[in-house]
Amino acid sequence: MKLNRRDFIKISGATAAGVAVSGLGFDLSPVKSHAQILKTKYAKETTTICCYCAVGCGAIVHTSKRGDGRVINIEGDPDHVINRGSLCSKGASIKQLVENENRLTEPMYRAPYSDKWETVSWEWALGKIAKNVKETRDKGFTKKNAKGQVVNRVTNIASVGSAALDNEECWIYQALMRSLGLVYVEHQARI
Repeated sequence: MKLNRRDFIKISGATAAGVAVSGLGFDLSPVKSHAQILKTKYAKETTTICCYCAVGCGAIVHTSKRGDGRVINIEGDPDHVINRGSLCSKGASIKQLVENENRLTEPMYRAPYSDKWETVSWEWALGKIAKNVKETRDKGFTKKNAKGQVVNRVTNIASVGSAALDNEECWIYQALMRSLGLVYVEHQARI
C-alpha cells in the first residue's frame, strides 16, 4: 500500500480519534430502561389516564391517606400498554392540575354583556346548562325531512368529545348526544 504523507496523517488522526472516543465508555448496544415505582408509606395508589392528548398514557397517582387526600406524586404506569412507565413533560406535570392554588373549584358565570365573572352554585350552573341545551335543541329540532320521513334530528348543535375518554366512555357520551338527536358528533384527538 502506497501512502503519501497527507493520507498517513488522515488515517492516523481518524484512528487516534476512534481510540480516544472508545476509551470514554461509549456503548452503542441497546439499553433497556425500567420504570421504578415509588412506594410511599402513607399513600394510596390509583391508576389513571393522562388528560392532555389522545395517546392515553397510563399514570399512577399517589394520594395521602392522612385525611387530606392531597396528591403526593404522579408517575408513569410501568404496566400500561401504551407508555410502559414513561410520561412526556406534560404528563409528568399532571400534579399541577390538582395541586394548584389558581385552579377554579367553583363554577363561574359571566352574564351576557357583562365584564365580570361571578361565582355561582353547582345546582344553578347545571340547571342553566340544561335549560340552554333544551332551548337550543327545541329551536333546531327536525321531526320530518322534506320527503316526510321521520328523522328526529338536531342540526344546530354539534359535539366535540374528549381525547381523554376510553372507548366505553366515548360510547356512553355519543349515545347521550345521539339521544338528544345530534347529527354532528365528533371526537377531538390532539386539536
